[in-house]
Amino acid sequence: MKTDTIAAIATALSDSGIGIIRVSGEEAISIVNKIYRNKKYEDILSDYKSHTIHYGFIMEKNGSLLDEVMVSVMKAPHSYTTEDTVEINCHGGALMKKKILMTVIEAGARLAEPGEFTKRAFLNGRIDLSRAEAVMDMIHAKNQFALKSSIKQLRGSVFEKIRELREKILYEIAFIESALDDPEHISLEGYTERLSNQVCYLIKELEKLLDSADDGKMLKEGIRTVIVGKPNVGKSSLLNLLVGQDRAIVTDIAGTTRDTLEETVNLGDITLNMIDTAGIRNTEDIVEKIGVEKAKKISEDADLILYVMDSSVPLDENDVDIVRMIKEKKTIILLNKSDLDEVVNKSSVDALFSDVCEKNCSVYELSETENDKQWDGNENICMIRISVKKNDGLDLLVELLKKMFFHGQISYDDEVCITSSRHKEALLEALESINQVKRSLKDNMPEDFYSIDLMNAYAALGRIIGEEVEDDLVNEIFSKFCMGK
Repeated sequence: MKTDTIAAIATALSDSGIGIIRVSGEEAISIVNKIYRNKKYEDILSDYKSHTIHYGFIMEKNGSLLDEVMVSVMKAPHSYTTEDTVEINCHGGALMKKKILMTVIEAGARLAEPGEFTKRAFLNGRIDLSRAEAVMDMIHAKNQFALKSSIKQLRGSVFEKIRELREKILYEIAFIESALDDPEHISLEGYTERLSNQVCYLIKELEKLLDSADDGKMLKEGIRTVIVGKPNVGKSSLLNLLVGQDRAIVTDIAGTTRDTLEETVNLGDITLNMIDTAGIRNTEDIVEKIGVEKAKKISEDADLILYVMDSSVPLDENDVDIVRMIKEKKTIILLNKSDLDEVVNKSSVDALFSDVCEKNCSVYELSETENDKQWDGNENICMIRISVKKNDGLDLLVELLKKMFFHGQISYDDEVCITSSRHKEALLEALESINQVKRSLKDNMPEDFYSIDLMNAYAALGRIIGEEVEDDLVNEIFSKFCMGK
């Protein structure tokens, strides 16, 4: 671990009311002391009490005044990094922040790497790895759920749960090892029944955490949503409406959209990472054909398909091609232009999907008068009637998304929610090891077999909170942080 003194601009590198230059390390106070003066131009920074803020000036190397500042002092171990930390609050011009940072570096500090302040907080034992990751999640939160989830994780929700499970596993490992080492004083008689009960509890808790992982990750990062449909059905108009501005070109000319267009849309607590695609049809236009093939390729990786139909135009072979492409995907059919005379209805949509899927299909339609008891939560293909032109029906889209992805509601309770792919991978490994213990118990295997798999589960869970983690992984995690954090 590096223990030298680091510095970085902790606020955005753009013009603002104030800016903050953060300095941390054993020499933080003495380094800033070289360039700081109070209003009497006295060098007294080292005399300040911890967690106080003071008015003064930053001086350039040649002795000229650089800026009027407020300097806060936080002495070890009571700081974010547990090291001596000084924060210089200066005027927020981008040039001024850069000049003060360079002055600090000239006085003996080193430019911090991305995430190095938080990395030091982790390495110095102030926070575990799950809390450290929550710091960046909070900065990048796209919606209310992601923000609340990262706050709970920062307060230790994931850490406390993982620590509880590890303590239970460690107790069993220690008991088995002690009994094997000292069988005269510690008996394993009847132990398999007690261990079996503990294993069932661990499996239940790990599965509960894993059940939250897919929803949690999707709520945090957003649902990858691809808009498909024939030309001129209202795909680009839908995107513009949801974004709230004209991001896509809309004309009456079929094939206007030739390439994909990506936007992030927040619908309440749900984030959609939306991709508008070229209208899918048979065409001889080379450029349009490339756009159609690209639309088909992108749809393969989608979490959700928004299939926009023009209810005033009959279905044709292009619709058949689209259904073939999306039949295995979660799909919401948006029956657009409901303000016009209806040619396409639920019966014709059912028939289309039944013909392509070669089985009887009844597309679930959500309406304003829908009874929740009609919904079993398993339908992959649903439909609502909308009019993009009149902004009608889109309120149902949020309700349908909740039903399709989040069991009808988005929970803000105190349950631990897993939002990290890294955490999910470790939980899956731990669950497999505990399931192996269950199989060994069933097969009456020797006790040392239980200990091996319990230790594997213990190590896997340790990677989540950073107690069983390699340096390369730590470096990779913190390299994704922003500078100054």
